[in-house]
Amino acid sequence: MDVWQDAVALVHHVYEFSAAFPQDERFGLISQMRRSAISVPSNIAEGAARGSDKDFLRFLYIARGSLAELETQIIIATQLGYINEQENWQPALERVFAKLAALINRLRASTE
Repeated sequence: MDVWQDAVALVHHVYEFSAAFPQDERFGLISQMRRSAISVPSNIAEGAARGSDKDFLRFLYIARGSLAELETQIIIATQLGYINEQENWQPALERVFAKLAALINRLRASTE
């Protein structure tokens, strides 16, 4: 599934750039960002394994919420100067948002 693969790639990206954050953020922003990032592909996988479109859709909404959390945390980290303004995180995030939206719309249409 493309959206799951892109979400896993986003996790790797988050781990890479958060490794350079100050050590005093280890149990704060770093931990929160990594949990939010990991939640996205995890919820996609769990929903797909549930066996019903209705359950899958519910987990996709959870994944989208985690992705929104991650976006907010990245914006905060950028404003705090932990992420370089030129860091190219936005295209990966937008790609996952777009693919999740398309999958949600497709599943929602098939369950109505």
